[in-house]
Amino acid sequence: MLLAHISDLHLDGSEFAAERAARVVAYLNGLTRRPDAVLVTGDIADHGGPDEYAEAAKLLAGIHAPAFSCPGNHDDRANYRAVLLGEVTAPGPASYRPVNRVEHAAGHALLLCDSTIPGADEGLLDDETLHWLAGTLDELGDTPAIPAFHHPPTPLHHPYLDSIALTNADRLAEVLAGRANVPAVLTGHAHTPAAATFAGRPLLVAPGVVSTLRLPWESGLGLTDRVAPPGVAFHVLPENGAADAVITHFRVVP
Repeated sequence: MLLAHISDLHLDGSEFAAERAARVVAYLNGLTRRPDAVLVTGDIADHGGPDEYAEAAKLLAGIHAPAFSCPGNHDDRANYRAVLLGEVTAPGPASYRPVNRVEHAAGHALLLCDSTIPGADEGLLDDETLHWLAGTLDELGDTPAIPAFHHPPTPLHHPYLDSIALTNADRLAEVLAGRANVPAVLTGHAHTPAAATFAGRPLLVAPGVVSTLRLPWESGLGLTDRVAPPGVAFHVLPENGAADAVITHFRVVP
């Protein structure tokens, strides 16, 4: 399986964000091998407005591969559901339930989890989401299954980023414990490519599209670099879903 992984488009109606996102789509469409899927791990919109999701839907529809996403802290659950997913829900609490879905590509299941807390920047996999994740993993049996969500569940050694990370990583680790069919965990949110280990398997963080986070030991003004090119992660996963055979390549988009 070849999985292209992008994150943090922050589409806001501006030419700046639109050009960077379009550049990434053109790069993906120009590959000599079409990815089996393209994963977008959140912050698709910058303010969560319907117009931003309409822009995102048009952009993602232009990718020459199935494109799947999960929400980030800048996304709005109700508008995300209505515009990006085309789901009709009655106004009220139901439209703001976590957006959790499973998609399939090349013999693998992508478990798209909602780690957002409406109105907050930090993340949480709530009881509903954790129950859904555990139940879905049970139903999948031996099918390789890849949980994907926005907030990294382990410190990345950046003071600001670590202050708005996933707040209940221990409960996620409990769900994943002993499940041999989970070869990796994929996230976004960081605006920088990163690799770590979580719950005994690779944790792979996509680079940002709209900007790149400056690390504490890098020079430059401001939290993010908006000149550095957008990035893409390519995850290559074997048919048997073995965690020790997951290979990731990070690329910048010209």
